[in-house]
Amino acid sequence: MTDDSLIAGAKAGDPDAWRELYRLHAGRLVVWLANRGAGDGASGPEDLGNEAWLLAAEKIKGFHGSSDDFAGWLFGIARKLAANARRTSERRQTSPMEFVPDDVVAGPESFVPEADWVREAMSHLSARERDVIACTEVVGLDVAGASAALGMTTVAVRVTRHRALKRLRAAYEASSQSFVPHPLGA
Repeated sequence: MTDDSLIAGAKAGDPDAWRELYRLHAGRLVVWLANRGAGDGASGPEDLGNEAWLLAAEKIKGFHGSSDDFAGWLFGIARKLAANARRTSERRQTSPMEFVPDDVVAGPESFVPEADWVREAMSHLSARERDVIACTEVVGLDVAGASAALGMTTVAVRVTRHRALKRLRAAYEASSQSFVPHPLGA
């Protein structure tokens, strides 16, 4: 497999190539890590994402492929770092005290009426199904990228995605059948 120009530039140390890779993948990576849960209050999704980028920069010489392939490789690095952080947290058995500001500002999810339904529907999926849906539908990785990120075969990603979407569709249909609109003027 040959490298595309963006990967070749990153390997050569071109800051513009690294900036473009970061622009393409950094936001999705943090969102994905936040939804997976690190299990360690001492290191948040941003910390794990930064650590994944540093490790990717150290190991880029051994990577071959396109910038799309890079996404799966980067997410795979982050998955392994998150697993290590989770194991470390379990060994430490600590939970740092969470800082709660006095004036809490509502997040964007409070303005999305379907957010509760989505959380409820996703809670009925297995962890594996949630991971696949997060990779493919939330952060937009293709099947190959999700496969690399999750350490699964592409066939397993496709089958798991199909099953998860089927469950979500059934949950949606069940919830929409129980919805009874109010008559106008009532």
